[in-house]
Amino acid sequence: MKIDILIDKLTPCLVEVSSGKICKTIFSLATNGDITGLAEKGWLFDWSDDELRKTNIYKLMIDGDNTVQGLVSAEVVRGAVYVHLVESAPHNIGENKKYKGVGGHLFAIAIKLSVANGFDGYIYFEAKNMKLVEHYSEMLGANRIMTRLHEYRMELLEENAHKIMDKYKLEGDLDVK
Repeated sequence: MKIDILIDKLTPCLVEVSSGKICKTIFSLATNGDITGLAEKGWLFDWSDDELRKTNIYKLMIDGDNTVQGLVSAEVVRGAVYVHLVESAPHNIGENKKYKGVGGHLFAIAIKLSVANGFDGYIYFEAKNMKLVEHYSEMLGANRIMTRLHEYRMELLEENAHKIMDKYKLEGDLDVK
């Protein structure tokens, strides 16, 4: 799976576009109920796919509201966290999005998982195309890894991971499968 989320803004909390209101965020492991039937609700990816079910899927929410604002699939692998997939909820995409900052929050959850597992924030993932490689480089400080495994593989080194974590006030439970 290739990541193609746009990061509109790195914000400590989500920002309601219509009002500019700052909204405190929380996250937790997604349940089967959270990820079942998302295609019918306009989500692009099948989050109930068997490959993703073997990973840790975290949901981002506004504190006090159970509506899922975005999802990230991350897996602890040999010395790092591999980010399989990241997606904003349909209502947070495009010009009429409800909240800004979802994409950055989802990457920050993966970074937090890396730190919790002793990897100091190091994560890696595959971007969908070269335009997104440039976007993640600019927004996150991620680097393209030249490898035969995937032409758009990227990594986020510890120094830039810590800069991102310093921006976020993430509260949540990192339970892992």
